[in-house]
Amino acid sequence: MIGCLCIHGFTGAPFEVEPLVKYLKEHTQWRIAVPTLPGHGDSLQLKGVRYQQWVKHAEQELEKLLETCEQVYVIGFSMGGIIASYLAVHYPIKKLILLSAAAYYVNPKQLALDVADMVRDSFKGRLAENELFVRYKRKIIETPIAATLQFQRLVSSVRPLLNKVNIPTLIAQGESDGVVPPKSAKYLYEHIGTPHKKLVFLKDSKHLICHCNEREKLFHEVVNFLSQDGQS
Repeated sequence: MIGCLCIHGFTGAPFEVEPLVKYLKEHTQWRIAVPTLPGHGDSLQLKGVRYQQWVKHAEQELEKLLETCEQVYVIGFSMGGIIASYLAVHYPIKKLILLSAAAYYVNPKQLALDVADMVRDSFKGRLAENELFVRYKRKIIETPIAATLQFQRLVSSVRPLLNKVNIPTLIAQGESDGVVPPKSAKYLYEHIGTPHKKLVFLKDSKHLICHCNEREKLFHEVVNFLSQDGQS
C-alpha cells in the first residue's frame, strides 16, 4: 500500500488541494490523508496557535500512514510545502511534492496586478465575482498578526534544513502567483539537497495552483513523478 499525505497552506484548509486529491483518488489506489492544521479550516481561529502545533499535527498524520503503508509520499501546498520539507528530513518519506511552496511570501508585482483587477471589478460592480477577493477577504480580516509571525518563524526554522532533503522532489510554481513569488521555487530548487529534483513553472497559474486552468497538466506531472521508478 502507498500512502500520500497532502498538507494545505497558511490560513487555508483541505479545499486548497482538493482537486488534486480527487485526481489522485481517481487515478491511483493510494491511501490519502488530508488533515486540517490546528486553527485552520472553516473556523480559522489562529489566536494563540504556535507553528510547532502545525508541524506536530502533520507529524501525527504522517506517522499513521507510515504504520500502515509500505511507502509514503508527501505533498505540501504553500506553507504546507515548508512543513512537508521538514517531514522529508525527519521521516522515511519516499518522494516529496512542493506546490507554490512558501520559502518566500508575497510577490509585490503580481499582487499589484491582482489588486488592480479587484479595483476594476469594484468599479464595475463585480467585486463579489472576483475569485481572489472572495477567497482572501476573510483571511485578511481574520488572521492575527501573531499567526503571521508564527508562519514566518516556521519558514525561518525550516530553510536551514533544505540541504538535508535527499529524496526525489518535484517543485511546481505558478508564474502569476501574487502570494508566493516564482523566486521561492527557484530558491527551493537551488537549496534542496537531492540531485533528483524537478522544477515546473505554470505560466498562467496563480497561488491556488490546484484550482488553476493548468491543473490537469500539473496533476499529470505529479502522478507521473510519484509513479516513476528509479529516482530514489
